[in-house]
Order: sequence, then C-alpha cells, then structure tokens
Amino acid sequence: MAFDPAQHLNEAQLRAATAPDGPVLVIAAAGTGKTRTLTHRVAWLVREKGIDPRRILLLTFTNRAAREMLERAAHLVGGDVGGLWGGTFHHAANRMLRRHAPLLGYGSDYTILDEDDTLRLIKACVAELGLKDKKFPKPKVLSGVYGLAANRAADLAETAQAHFGGHEVDLEGVLKVHARYEERKRGLNAMDFDDLLVNGLRLLREHETVAAQYSERMRHVLVDEYQDTNRLQSDFVDVMAATHGNLLAVGDDFQSIYSWRGAEVQNILSFEARHPGALVVKLEENYRSTPGILDVANQVIAGNPEQYQKVLRATRPAEVKPVLAKVADGGHQARYVIEKIRQLVESGAAAPREIAVLYRSHYQAMELQLELARAQMAYVLMSGVRFFEQAHIKDVCTLPRLAANPADGLAFVRLAELFPQVGPKKAQAIWSALGGRLNLRDAAKRRLIADRLPKEAQPLWSVLCTKVFPGGEDDDGAVLERPDELIFRFHQAFYEDYAEDTFDNAKNRLEDIEELVRFSSKYADTAGFLAEMALLTNLDAEQDRQAGTPADSIRLTTVHQAKGLEWKAVFVIWLADGMFPAARSLEEVGSESEERRLFYVAVTRARDYLWLCVPRMRKSRDGGVQICQPSRFVDEVDPALLQADHPGGFTNTPRWAKRW
Repeated sequence: MAFDPAQHLNEAQLRAATAPDGPVLVIAAAGTGKTRTLTHRVAWLVREKGIDPRRILLLTFTNRAAREMLERAAHLVGGDVGGLWGGTFHHAANRMLRRHAPLLGYGSDYTILDEDDTLRLIKACVAELGLKDKKFPKPKVLSGVYGLAANRAADLAETAQAHFGGHEVDLEGVLKVHARYEERKRGLNAMDFDDLLVNGLRLLREHETVAAQYSERMRHVLVDEYQDTNRLQSDFVDVMAATHGNLLAVGDDFQSIYSWRGAEVQNILSFEARHPGALVVKLEENYRSTPGILDVANQVIAGNPEQYQKVLRATRPAEVKPVLAKVADGGHQARYVIEKIRQLVESGAAAPREIAVLYRSHYQAMELQLELARAQMAYVLMSGVRFFEQAHIKDVCTLPRLAANPADGLAFVRLAELFPQVGPKKAQAIWSALGGRLNLRDAAKRRLIADRLPKEAQPLWSVLCTKVFPGGEDDDGAVLERPDELIFRFHQAFYEDYAEDTFDNAKNRLEDIEELVRFSSKYADTAGFLAEMALLTNLDAEQDRQAGTPADSIRLTTVHQAKGLEWKAVFVIWLADGMFPAARSLEEVGSESEERRLFYVAVTRARDYLWLCVPRMRKSRDGGVQICQPSRFVDEVDPALLQADHPGGFTNTPRWAKRW
C-alpha cells in the first residue's frame, strides 16, 4: 500500500509529521488535527525512515488515546507497529521499574496500590501515630496533598501549608503520617500511583547505566498533550530523549487548564529554551468550528501575553454568529437554555446528544438541572453526581430535614456519623435513646445527644448547638423555618471545617453549599424547600429510567471535563465576573491567564452554534439581589462578532429558527 502523507495532511501538519531529526514542538490549536498529525508521524518514521517500532516511545495521558493512535498508524503503515512503546507515563515507568525495581530497594513483584488501598494504608498510619484529633485531615485529603507535592516535585511542608492555608491543621502530624506511609509501603513492597512516576524518574537519575540504556533504545520520543505535563513528566521526557535528541512534543498552551492538579504551562512555554534549535510548527487550520466561533476564541485568548501567539483559521464556511444572551437571573437562564434546546431539536438542527451546556463550576448547573427535571428533558451529567444527590449537599440538608420532620431517623443517623468516633451503631443507639424523635427546638434533647456522644465529638456538638441555636425556644423555631439560615449556620459552625478535613476538593464543595444557601432563601419555609428537592430528585430518577441510552440526552459538564470533546451546539452559562472567571481563582497569581484559557476551551468545543449566557443578577443569602458584572472575557469580544438576544427571542434570528 502506498504511503503518501501529503494526501491526508495540510502543509503545517505535513511539516510536523515529516520533520527532520532533532527537537520539534508542534503547537496544535483546538480542532487542528493533532491526532492525525501524530499518527502520520509514527507511520512516517516506520514506513519512510525505517525506524524499528520498538525504538519509538509514544507517551499519552490515557491508554485509550495510545490505542487509537497505534491503530491508526498500523492502518497507515499497512501492517503492525507492535513493539512500539505506547501508553501513559505511568505505564512506561512501570515497564522500566518491573525490570529494575531492586536497584531502588523494591522487589520486581511490587504491588501497585489502587485508590482504596492507598486510603486504607494512610488511615492505618494515622491510627498508628494516634492522630485521631477532630481537626486532623481525612486520608482522602492527605493523599491529595501528598500526590500534589510529588507531581510538582515540590516540598511537602510548603505544599501542605499552601493547601490548608489559614485552616487549623496539625502540619507536623501531616508530615509524620507521610513518613510512616512511605515506610509502610516499603515494608509491603508496594507503590502507589504517584510512586510510579517518582520512582521511574529516580531510577533514571540515580542509575546512569539504566538511563543510558533506555535513552539509547528510544530513537524517537513522541508526547501528546504536552501542555498537561507536570514537573515529573517533563523531566522524564527530557531524560528519555537525551541520547538522540529526537523529541516531538504536541500540545497547545492555550489549552493548559489543569494547574490545580500539578500541570505546568511553563513546560511547553520553555521548550525552546530547554531544547535549543527546536523546530516549532503551528497548526492553525481548524476543522471543527465555524468562522464566527473562532473569531470569538481568537479575540479573547489574545489577551494572554505569555503564550505562543496563533490565530485559528476556519476551513468551514461562515454560518450564524455566536449569540450573546443577556438573561435576568439563574432561573431565567435555565428556562432560556431549555427553550433554545427545544428549538434546535424540533428544527432538526441538532440531536440532544449533539448539544452541551458548559459551566465553570459544578454548582452553576443546579438551577438548570431543576428546570430540566421539571421539563422532563433527559440529560447526562458528565461532571459528577447530580447536584442534590451529592454527599455534601445531603449532609448539610440533615438539619433542615429534622426541622421539617422530627421523626426522620435517616437524617439523624447521617448527621451523627459526621462526628468523630460515631459509626452507624452508635448513631442508631443515640436515636433510640431519643425515642426515635428529635425536636430541634428542645434544648433538653440536644443536651441528651451531647451526653451520649463519644468524648471526642462532644465539643463539636456543643459549638454546633451554641452557634445554630443561640436563642430561646421561640428564636430557635424561627431559625428552623428558614432553610437558608439553618444551612448557613450549620456550615459556619461545623461543616466548613469538616469539609476541609474530609474532602480533597473541599473548596469546590463549599462553593456548592454557598450556592445552596442562596438558592434555598427563595423558599418560604423549610418544608417547602425539602418537598421540592425530593420531588425533583425523584423526577431525575424517573427520567434516568425512561431516557434509555445516554445518546438520547443533552450533555451537562464543567469546562474541565469537556476538554477534548466537541458538540454541534454549545451553551456556556453564568458568564459573570466571579462566576467565570471564578472569584477564588482570580485571587491567585497567574490564575486569570488560566481562566482565559478555560474560556477558550469552552468556546472551541462548539462546531456550529454557540450561546454565551450572561445573567444580570443573582440572589444573595439575605434574600436581596446581587447585580452581576458581565464576564471580562465577554466584554473583550467585539459586539460586531455576536448577535444579541433578548429574553423571549432572537434579534437576529438564525436560519434554522425562522419558523419560530
């Protein structure tokens, strides 16, 4: 079979796929065919250059991506590319460690701990050291901190200090647990997932003969999604490519959005400094989106000064302009999105599976989920559990549930188990002592709970009661009738600290709770709030049963989860400063640049239709209204690039919607 890459690639892609030996950086903007370019590079090396596949290393972030590329390359070559080292960084490190682990003091038959194994072992270390203080972080949090420090090759003490910030925590204990955890893993001849990278790089650095062996073997090193590499991965790549210097890295600095899990955009920005004389090829021809969508993406991303400047060029004809929709608030936004989705589906412009709603943070989809349930429209939540089914939301609703129904034993057991040293049996015993009923107004019943709780939990319960029920019985009754006030006080008195110690993504969960407080303030009483939540949750479940295959459903997802995906029609919601870009992200140095990249990723997920939704206001916790400023990113877009839409209809109606 003839192999002619020029038949399948544009000029820039061809230049990258057939680049001469030496370091090559391929800046592959969104939708420009990076996978096609990489697979043709593999095929060209094997077919035209005669490189033995066993001397090629292809590093990806998922095994699925590696399999897809190898299958495509094999098809192009017209034969097998077996023997090529293709897979994730962890996969490559594991292959080396299985042969050389004894050099690091491990047996070659070491066990790789999965997440559950890791958490159980950390929990055992905490117990061995007697660190069961109520303020001590849970294993999930500790694992997250240890992993972040490992992947950034950073000092653990500094990483922990930065992670916990002003939160009261035993930092010395955190370090002691880590030391014991490392010791226990050694004794078990085990490595966790992060250890594979740490020890793989350590093997290469500490044993020059091993490093030389692998570096000599790998004539060509290819890396996908290079902008997502962390410090360990970047260093690993450099060592593997050291002998021959034939490193081809493909990535897009515009799509570097994972700094929170250790990715460093500087890895791609400093590539030329670390590899002098590198050939840089930019892929700018976009095969995904219409010109109007790309105009918006280009204009906003240009605001980041430190980057490889490039301009996406559409290969498709112009269609409708992206829509700027100015809506009143979150509820109006949700109803507006549903109306436009119906128009898309009924007109045949897009099937439900070809439509996605994107948002910056999980909680921003709450009102949309409620409206979709009411409208009986099937959807798939790609970014996690549905809002009211999340553990932290159910946790903070325990007091409102008991306020509305003193006989709700399930709510009491869930509440009691949040406290240290309280398990299901203990919680049930206390519930039995209460006579199977808890009137939260009854101070005597609250004191009975304190007497029955374990010693470690009593101070926490005392603080909770003092802050949630500071007045007399009448005052307490007024609080119990306000779901927002009850959740707010519970959050302030207890749950904020609990979340920081329990969840590795505590900041995101606390944002959800803050939004729940805002949302619940519109209900006249606690019973009304809980009744609607229960009805809507059950509607969700019924929709799940009736929806059949997810292919029939609209997609809801955070922008982070959407990276690498595309849809015919995309709605980006809550484009207000403080929401997108996120307020907490803007507090960190350099974070506005990453937020801008996140907006770029959101916009470039759309193929044909794009809506940018800007609410004018949102409800504040005290029941008032907070005026929203449009996202700074939307403000930077030339109004001539957008068609403005007012609630109720288009000012410039798209071709597919003219029947309305």
